Amino acid sequence: MNCSGFLVSLSGEKFQVAAKAQKSSLIVGAAAIIDALQHGKALDKIYVDVKLVGAELSVLRKLATELAVPLNYVPAQKLNTFNIEGHGGCIAQIAKVQYQNLQDIISFVVDQGQTPLFLILDGITDIRNIGGIARTAWCCGVNAIIIPDKGVGALNDDAILTSAGALEKIPVCRVNSLMKAVDELHLNGVTVFASEMTASKNIADCDFSAPAAIVMGSEEKGVYPALLKICDERISIPMKNNFESLNVSVATGMILYEVMKQRSA
Repeated sequence: MNCSGFLVSLSGEKFQVAAKAQKSSLIVGAAAIIDALQHGKALDKIYVDVKLVGAELSVLRKLATELAVPLNYVPAQKLNTFNIEGHGGCIAQIAKVQYQNLQDIISFVVDQGQTPLFLILDGITDIRNIGGIARTAWCCGVNAIIIPDKGVGALNDDAILTSAGALEKIPVCRVNSLMKAVDELHLNGVTVFASEMTASKNIADCDFSAPAAIVMGSEEKGVYPALLKICDERISIPMKNNFESLNVSVATGMILYEVMKQRSA
């Protein structure tokens, strides 16, 4: 399902080399960024000088929070690596994908008579994994991928290339809290399954025929404990030989194909 008709509108992350960003993909200056946000322009992230103050910054911060756009406070020298004059302490990167509103997607899927299937990515930073996951999700009929506004790999040109274009087809919902997203899914009657290596429930023993969402965590840390706690089921993939973990992209594919198999039957 392609819902491209919909439109909605870090601190602490490692700063990516700004020089790689093409000037055509940037918006420069607080006023221009505020205008873009107010007119529904999808932004990937906003970089702000740590020493910047003023009324415009307050407006920018409020809009970024409302629209779940990551706001990164960085030293002035980092902004200068964009090699753009007159930025006034603010530079934004235009998003490569159009982020969607989760409730709009849920309502659209239900109105189409489909059984909702969502994929939640928690702490997955490797864009190659994200690209591989997006390809499988699109092939398996996932209605949308849900990501947090912080702690996830950038959906940039490399991610889109790795996904073979799937990230331009499948709706992506960016939220400021995955826990709130799970609450919203629950309110819409969606059962949330969390993938956990040590879970006792085998994916083959789960009922994926009803509305469902699958949470996938990083290979290093798994699903965030507080998020894991509010999920309905913890599920695992059976393995012939004991091993530390499966690659998250491979694991996601195995779970989604189990879902697709059950729903096809």
